[in-house]
Amino acid sequence: MQPTPQGTSAPERPVAAAPAVALPQGIPAGGEPILTEAALAFVADLHRRFAPRVRELLAAREDAQARYDDGALPEVLDDLRVQHPGWQVAPIPTDLRKRIVEITGPVDRKMIINALNSGADVFMADFEDSSAPTWSNMVLGQRNLRDAVARTITYTHPSTGKVYVLEADPAVLLVRPRGWHLVEAHLLVDGEPAIAALVDYGLYLFHNHAALKAMGTGPYFYLPKLQHRDEAALWEEVMAHAERAVGLDVGTSKVTVLIETLPGAFHMEGILHALRRRIVGLNCGRWDYLFSCIKTLKSRTDVVLPDRAEIGMDRPFMRAYTENLVRICHARGAYAMGGMAAQIPLKHDPEANQKALDKVRRDKEREAAQGHDGTWVAHPALVPIAREAFGAVMGDKTDQLHVARDEVVFDTAALVTLPEGVPTEAGLRQNVEVGVRYLAAWLAGSGCVPLFGLMEDAATAEISRTQVWQWIRQGATLADGRVVDGALVRSVLAEALSSDVVDGALPATLERASELFLSLCTGEDFPEFLTLPAYPLLDG
Repeated sequence: MQPTPQGTSAPERPVAAAPAVALPQGIPAGGEPILTEAALAFVADLHRRFAPRVRELLAAREDAQARYDDGALPEVLDDLRVQHPGWQVAPIPTDLRKRIVEITGPVDRKMIINALNSGADVFMADFEDSSAPTWSNMVLGQRNLRDAVARTITYTHPSTGKVYVLEADPAVLLVRPRGWHLVEAHLLVDGEPAIAALVDYGLYLFHNHAALKAMGTGPYFYLPKLQHRDEAALWEEVMAHAERAVGLDVGTSKVTVLIETLPGAFHMEGILHALRRRIVGLNCGRWDYLFSCIKTLKSRTDVVLPDRAEIGMDRPFMRAYTENLVRICHARGAYAMGGMAAQIPLKHDPEANQKALDKVRRDKEREAAQGHDGTWVAHPALVPIAREAFGAVMGDKTDQLHVARDEVVFDTAALVTLPEGVPTEAGLRQNVEVGVRYLAAWLAGSGCVPLFGLMEDAATAEISRTQVWQWIRQGATLADGRVVDGALVRSVLAEALSSDVVDGALPATLERASELFLSLCTGEDFPEFLTLPAYPLLDG
């Protein structure tokens, strides 16, 4: 099968027999228009061309982590091609020049409609951290996005009968494919699981490029988990090839890159340069970044981190990361996007709700004052708060590219100087409960879960399990004098889940989640991402 030059003209029929492309679970109901012969051939071509390079880069990640485990630290690459003062990123498309408030969420149908109608400037539809990658979720998510691009998407609530439709001026749509480290086990190319990032990117581009071009916009993406400029360069190669294959000008696909790994923070300028003909900006993916800092420096025994709730954006290592991102982006003509406000409204506790909203406001005021061009929120109720905070600094401007932040010095030592503190029982309990309850929801097919007043996703669950793993490795002592070990974690977990026990047993999903969380926290090995050992359990 050969890719069809114009994806929208491909016959919309499922694959009957494709010797080189196999779907072990078949086509989910409703996914027939997405998994056509032509679309699968397009994805298979991407996989064959680029999977070997993906594997090389993942091996390079492992080598780098081995060096960090031996005491080395990430480095800024000394490259005059990148450091030359003259280059700038390509001009930013008109519909991406106002990104003051962005909202994110999974690719289910109701969420897409609500997010596009939220009043935010941008909606990032997420195939990664806020979506559990069941085969149905991934395929129907593509269909939902195709319908959203066509402005035909609707949803009728099965219980209330309420009908959801798109309003006249929806947010600009960006799509986050899965990271390079993930595979799609339900789509085999020549007998091996396809690279998930290529599946997500390829299907969206194939089915929507013509409609997006006709509307005067384009295929826009958020790229996650990059650790090196070479990983960004691979995305450039993938997109250039894909654009030629479907008849688009090279550079039509526009990207924003999440700087959410500690090694990636040392490669910000290199990432911008590698993607300079299509990159729009960098984003402070703060929760994944905190997880990555702990993971990258996990062999250190000289620093005991405090509770997750005590590690805010005002800490020197986080401030160094965000302020340097602003400086580098604005020097190259790219947007510097702020991080996620994960709070959600607490309708039944007005006092706690007000405290949460005040915290969001202060966070967004800080970002605006630092020079960010926009920010993220997790809930539509936070859109007006974020817009007001940025408006107070920006007035009627749509960006802050004029804020150079030349006074910021790239202090690499500050990036790797983690805060010290004393963990508490409350902090341990929060990590255990969030980790297990999130995993249970994820295994049940939901990747974005409200827990204890925050919208939790895979990134925040990663912080939880990583902190507990490191506290055990370090023999950390709680504020009350108890040592964190496997027995204490099991005790806290049993108490936290005691109310869920029915007839002497936990529900099956909670049981699987508990076993997985304990293995992740107490095992000698440290899986790079919790979704890797969890993925084989996802479909039961």
